[in-house]
Amino acid sequence: MPPKPIRKAVFPVAGLGTRFLPATKVVPKELLPVVDRPLIQYAVDEAREAGIEQMIFVTGRGKTGIVEHFDIAFELEQTMSERGKDLSVLDCARATPGDVIAVRQQVPLGLGHAIWCARAIVGDDPFAIFLPDELMVAREGGTGCMKQMVEAYEQVGGNLISVLEVPMEQVSSYGVIDPGEAKGALTEVRGLVEKPPVAEAPSNKIVSGRYILQPEVMRVLENQGKGAGGEIQLTDAMAKMIGTQPFHAVTFDGNRYDCGSKVGFVEATLAIALQRPDMGAEVRAIAMDLLK
Repeated sequence: MPPKPIRKAVFPVAGLGTRFLPATKVVPKELLPVVDRPLIQYAVDEAREAGIEQMIFVTGRGKTGIVEHFDIAFELEQTMSERGKDLSVLDCARATPGDVIAVRQQVPLGLGHAIWCARAIVGDDPFAIFLPDELMVAREGGTGCMKQMVEAYEQVGGNLISVLEVPMEQVSSYGVIDPGEAKGALTEVRGLVEKPPVAEAPSNKIVSGRYILQPEVMRVLENQGKGAGGEIQLTDAMAKMIGTQPFHAVTFDGNRYDCGSKVGFVEATLAIALQRPDMGAEVRAIAMDLLK
């Protein structure tokens, strides 16, 4: 019997974005543009490519602009129409009525708590999680990270996480998997370790901001105490599910940009601008000129 399809995705977007102040004093970090699309748009586009229909945003105070981005801007569209401007540029920011849902995380108790806040909407369905700070870009002609994961999920079911291989000296900054049997891009997960010392790391495969989880994780989160940093950690809840359900990692064939950091955000902007046929050559020339 094939696994239940993935139709829902949770986007934890309640963070304060303090590393980007003062830019994020009023504008949510997820709405900062990478070239001409907000960061959250890239994640939603990736979800849609993977066949996901319902976008569940776990928001906080001051984050209503994220939901408004996917609403119809009547005055803007009317003005553009009257001036004969092309409205297709807004197509990606449209949503089917009822398919954009916002829930509040009133207190910042960690990623696990943010996911738990979406429990009523997730219900008894498997669901995807996107951390929008992690901008995952497919190779030219390739598919996005979540589509690669959904294709793997259709084969093995259960729970999946996206991983990337990094130099061993960097593993202590990330969640790392304890790998079992590997078959192509798919690796069995025997355990999860959060920010291990280099000497104790079980592998160099780091968890990279995309997940497919079964609804049982919500029951685990419900009764889970605080972990590292005094927060309810998603990694701890996932670790408890290993051994009770299939658990695999998919090594993403593509590029990841850490847009949670300023340097990573600049790197993402440059990389995407260089790929764009409408500006790539000009941006390359500018970069070369600046590097002289």
